[in-house]
Amino acid sequence: MARIVLIEDSPTDRAVFTQWLTKAGHEVLEADNAEDGLALVREHAPQLVLMDVVLPGMSGFQATRAMARDAAIKHIPVIIVSTKAMETDKAWGLRQGAADYIVKPPREDELIARINQLVV
Repeated sequence: MARIVLIEDSPTDRAVFTQWLTKAGHEVLEADNAEDGLALVREHAPQLVLMDVVLPGMSGFQATRAMARDAAIKHIPVIIVSTKAMETDKAWGLRQGAADYIVKPPREDELIARINQLVV
């Protein structure tokens, strides 16, 4: 269905999300930090990015903002998936350019449905 870049530093979350996404028919490219994730986005032009916020080095908010300011990749939707659950976090993520914001842990059906709304 869609090529998705997953930017997530938790090996457990990466494995679970990748399993869910591949089961739903998506191709997943993984990165454990924002810098490597942005490189994957630029190289592979995915249809969507799943972005954690708390990452080593550049945060997911910073990476989302960098994508929104880059003419070559700003059209690619970002869904932030984070433990940061305050309304101010959600509002800030959306202001950085995210298309959606999901609080961890997401339900599998909800995550897949929200991804499919943006890529199908």
